[in-house]
Amino acid sequence: MTMDLFSQFASSTSFGIPLILLAMLVPWLLFPSHSTRWVSNRLLTSQNWFLTTFTKQIFLPLNSPAHKWAFLLTSLMAFLLSMNLLGLFPYTFTPTTQLSINLGLALPLWLATVLVGFRNQFNHSLAHFLPEGTPAPLIPVLIMIETISLFIRPLALGVRLTANLTAGHLLIHLISSAVSAIFSLSPTASMLTFGVLILLTILEIAVAMIQAYVFVLLLSLYLQENT
Repeated sequence: MTMDLFSQFASSTSFGIPLILLAMLVPWLLFPSHSTRWVSNRLLTSQNWFLTTFTKQIFLPLNSPAHKWAFLLTSLMAFLLSMNLLGLFPYTFTPTTQLSINLGLALPLWLATVLVGFRNQFNHSLAHFLPEGTPAPLIPVLIMIETISLFIRPLALGVRLTANLTAGHLLIHLISSAVSAIFSLSPTASMLTFGVLILLTILEIAVAMIQAYVFVLLLSLYLQENT
C-alpha cells in the first residue's frame, strides 16, 4: 500500500529516456509566442498582464541593481507555476515533487544571491553574521547560528515546495481511492467524499500557485539582502 501511494512520484522511462525531462519541457511549449500583429489575442494579453503584474509586485521593493534579475525570476515563476498546475491533471507527472529538482533550482540561485552580496558589499554581508552590540560571550554562538541559518535557506526552499505538493498529491490519491472503494457500500457517503475531493482539488490549485509564488518571493528577499 505504501509503495502504491509513493509510486506516483517515481519518474517513468520510455526507451530508456526519463519522462521527467519531457515533463519539464512541456510548460515552455505551452506558452504562446509573441505575435507580430498590432492586436494580440486574449491569451497573449492575459499572459502579458500576469507577467507585468508579477514583475512589479516582486521587484517594486528591490533596489535598482536587483532589477537585472527580473527576467530570470519571472521565468522561474512561470516555470514552477506551469509544472505545479500541470501535475494536477490525471496521468501526469509533477517534477516539483522531487526534492532533487527543487534543490537543483534553489541551491544555485541562492548561491548566486550570496555571491552577489559578497562581491558588491563584502563588509555589509559579513555584518549579517554578527549584529551590532552583541556581548562578547555570545559572539561565537551567534556567528554559528547565523551561519547555519544562512546555509539552511536553500534546503528550506526545496523542502517546502516538495512537502506541500507531495502532501496534496497523497491526499488527492487517498480520497479518490476512497470514493471508488465505498461506492458499493454507501453511494451517499461516496458522493460526499467526492465533494470533499472537489474542494481538495481546488485547494491544491491554490497551493500550487502559492508555493510557486513563495519560492520566487523568498529568492527575491534573499536578493534584496545582498543588493
